[in-house]
This record gives sequence, structure tokens and C-alpha cells, in this order.
Amino acid sequence: MIIPVILSGGSGTRLWPLSRKFHPKQFLNLVNEKTSVFQDTILRLPKDADKPLVICNDQHRFLVAEQARQVNVECQDIILEPDGKNTAPAIALAALKLKKNDIDPLLLVLPADHIIKDIEAFHKSIKVAEKLALKNKLISFGIVPKEANTGYGYIEAKLDNTSDFYSIQSFKEKPDKKIAIEYLKSGNYLWNSGMFLFKASVFLSELMKYNPEILHCCEKSLETDYKDLDFTRLENEEFLKCPEQSIDYAIMEHTKNAVVVPINYNWNDIGSWESLMGLKNRSEEGNVSHGDVIFKHVKNTYAYSSNRLISALGVSDLVIVDTQDALLITNKTYSQSIKSIIDDLKKNNRSEAYNHRKVYRPWGYYDSVDKGDGFQVKRILVQPGAKLSLQKHTRRAEHWVIVSGSATITRGNKTFTLEKNQSTFIPIGEIHRLENEGEIPLEIIEIQTGDYFGEDDIIRLEDDYQRD
Repeated sequence: MIIPVILSGGSGTRLWPLSRKFHPKQFLNLVNEKTSVFQDTILRLPKDADKPLVICNDQHRFLVAEQARQVNVECQDIILEPDGKNTAPAIALAALKLKKNDIDPLLLVLPADHIIKDIEAFHKSIKVAEKLALKNKLISFGIVPKEANTGYGYIEAKLDNTSDFYSIQSFKEKPDKKIAIEYLKSGNYLWNSGMFLFKASVFLSELMKYNPEILHCCEKSLETDYKDLDFTRLENEEFLKCPEQSIDYAIMEHTKNAVVVPINYNWNDIGSWESLMGLKNRSEEGNVSHGDVIFKHVKNTYAYSSNRLISALGVSDLVIVDTQDALLITNKTYSQSIKSIIDDLKKNNRSEAYNHRKVYRPWGYYDSVDKGDGFQVKRILVQPGAKLSLQKHTRRAEHWVIVSGSATITRGNKTFTLEKNQSTFIPIGEIHRLENEGEIPLEIIEIQTGDYFGEDDIIRLEDDYQRD
């Protein structure tokens, strides 16, 4: 039995401003218009594989559950990490959780943010690896390199094109350009895809041998795990003690049972705007555009518009990405260095590092459309059957105007219904709740007045989603 383990803890900082900490690249429709990268990952799983087990950040839990539901995929479990500790602890959690259920499957470990075009070839490589895993091998999938790329780690193996797999000689960090060229010329290096296949019991045995501290921390964090809706929550304090380490360092570099299966199909981890550009159809001038874009005398440029016109004249080799609240303009040669901008945003406590203007919640979303001295305006959508928490605020009042649908309002001791074009006022400190008992989405305009509008000015008294 193969159980896919989907690692969905990345933040995709190099694809800012489209990818943000609380809505990272794996949940965006970057390649396909109708499905996100995460959805593509679970949809291309082999048909004979069991239901996937997803490891994700606590803050992404509702995105995972909702996006799986949208494509009719039932998850075996969704384990919530209180903090990302890299791949070795994440995989250990999956293996230990399945061990608690008295099963020892093959774990097909897949990052949630990869693009694979040739699904048939992908499935064939899994079949090759499956035979090896049943013989207690730990298999890494290595991508046959197309170029001297400095954005990937590398696997060294003595490749002679006579076998479906090879012994691993070493793992290499992301190289500089000179070393990457040497790797490519030698013919003995593969890109490290971050995909693996092995028995759960073999992984745990090797982890115990080479990195027992990780294993013990994960075991303790699962001793008192519990279900929260569709999710498994850990003992946070124990997990936070866990060393932060990749599976490469924790096991694969040390074990004598590691092999690599080379794969030669169209693969991409969308690690930068330049790599995403490589997946798109280019114009004769080498340009790629998305949305409302006009190019004049422009070459080798990527432009992404989410909501308004971008016009570019007489430039080349640029990346231009415009979202509702942030604009990025950079030369393509700097596309791997966007993380430095994120670091500056975090230092200055800028919300653009974390959220988009439109913020998704388990009940729907809100869009902060305007803000000024003493006020903020939001557009709120509540899905049918959903409701916000019973809450109050200490520093703002709220005016609600119903745009469409029917709203059930709790305000103090009163509960009443408002229809389209009707409104109500929530004073500072008043207990209140917004609920959609109808069959169509409820849309309202919320006008906040006061001296502070941060999301931390929410005191939740009751919440269907068990948020603090």
C-alpha cells in the first residue's frame, strides 16, 4: 500500500507579492486556471495509491481542507505543525501517526508546490521506486538536469544509463554558477527533487539510528494528539523542541540504503518568477504576460497583472508583478533574491509580507477595499451555512450594509435578520455575530470606525472553527 505524504509547509517567498506567508504559492492557480498547485499535486497521484496524508502549517489548515474538498479528494489526515521544522520531522510525524494506526505502508513523499507535466512518466518512476522500497531501500527521485541551475540542490551518483536506479554518492547544496556548470558537464549529478519513497518502518528505523532526537520529539508531540474538526493537532511544546533538519541531512546522507531513481520528465518546483516564466508560452520577443498587459518594444519580460493595466515600453529582462496592494519590479537576474524584500517587510511589520488585501477565512473572505484616518472599509463574503465567531472589539465600531443574500445578526441580546439594502450598527464593545443561513453567498459592506483596526482586536467568545 502506498500512502502519499504531501508536504505543504512552504511559504514561497521568491514568488512574492503573489505568494504570501498566509496564502503561499502551493494554493495559487499559477499554471492552471481552474486548479491550484496543491490541487494538481493531489489530482496526479496514482489511482492505486491510498488517500493522501497532508502535513501543513496550522495557519493553512482551512486552505488545505477547502481546496481538497473542491476537487473531491478525501484526505487520510491533515496534521498541523505549530511551526515548520523542515522535512525530516514532518515525514516522521506522518510515519508515526500511521504506526499508531498499526499500518506500515510505503510513504510517497511529495512537496505540494511542484509542477509535473508528464504524469504517465511520473507514475512509471513510482513503480520503479516501489520495487526498491519493498526491499527496504530509501529512494530519492533525481531530476536529469537541463541546465546549470543554481536554484536546486544536487544529488551525486555514478550514472551510466544502464539502470533504473543508482547508489547515492553525496548530496550537494545549491551551487554557484561555476560549480553548477561543472556538475552539468560531469554527467553524474541530478537535481534533488525533494520527492521520496520508502517504508514507514524503514524511515523510522534509520531516523532512530542517525537522528534519534528528532524521532523522540515527534513521538512525544503525538502522545497527546487530538482531532480538531478535520485536523490532527500535536502537543506543541514538545514539537517546538524538535531540531529543524531536512531528510537529506537527517538520514539520506548517512544511510547505506539510499538510492536515486533518475527521472527525465518536465518538472519544475516554481522556485522563482523566472522558473514560472519558463512554464509559459512566450511571444516572439520572449515575453510572457498574464492579465491586462500592453508591451511596446519589450523583450524577455514577465508581467503579471491581477486587477489593472500594466503598460511597459522599451525595457527588457524584467519581472513586473502587480497585485491589489503591492507592486514588484525587478531584473530577472535578481529573481532568486526576493526574500530580502520579505525580510525588510517583516522588520517593518508590514502586512504585505503575510496577507493579500483579500484574506480567506473558513467562513468565506474579507477584502480591505479602503482605509483612512479613523476608518476602514471591508467587503465581506460569507458562504451559505457559515458564520463568523461570536465576538467583540475594544477599539472599533462597525456599520454593516447588506449587499446580497440574507444575514442573521446577533447584536447583544438580540438576534434578527437583515435583507439586501438593510443595515445595522455594532457599537464598540458590543457582542455580535454574522451568519448566513441562506442558500446563496452573503455579501456585506463593513465600515469600521475607531482608532485601531488590526485583526488582533477580536475577542472571540464562541467559534465553530476553534480559533483563539
